[in-house]
Amino acid sequence: MKKKVLFVCTHNSARSQMAEGLLRALYGDRYEAFSAGIQPSKVNPYAITVMAEIGVDISTHYSKHVDVYHGIRFDYVVTVCNQAKETCPFFQGGEEYLHSDFEDPSQFDGNEDQKLAIFRQIRDQIGRWIEKAFGKKDNKPLIYQFFSRTKKLRWCVCS
Repeated sequence: MKKKVLFVCTHNSARSQMAEGLLRALYGDRYEAFSAGIQPSKVNPYAITVMAEIGVDISTHYSKHVDVYHGIRFDYVVTVCNQAKETCPFFQGGEEYLHSDFEDPSQFDGNEDQKLAIFRQIRDQIGRWIEKAFGKKDNKPLIYQFFSRTKKLRWCVCS
């Protein structure tokens, strides 16, 4: 049975969307990937573009609020930015909680090429982190080498 993973960031527009797409592409045989935000907006077109460059289609993804997943059990809840971790640190449906803070590429000012470059950089950082965290073959993430189990506390109530 596949393990369920929920990626959470602020707007569910770039980092969590790329993480969802990468986990499905890399380890979709072992994990079901989902994403949500604490203040959802829309999927950033630069995220769609840089994911398409590596053969991962997230063009049909849409931004969702974390409340959409209330009551659903996840094996892993992963926050990919500090704001999401601070605002919604725990979910009632989460068994394990992981965190890695990635820079928000949508906050970068620059021309088209510069924006694409920063989105590629963040995409690649997320990809390397996913490989380290979820790449082990026995269906238990390598992250266990570094972190111990976090207790379930409550469902996130985000304003």
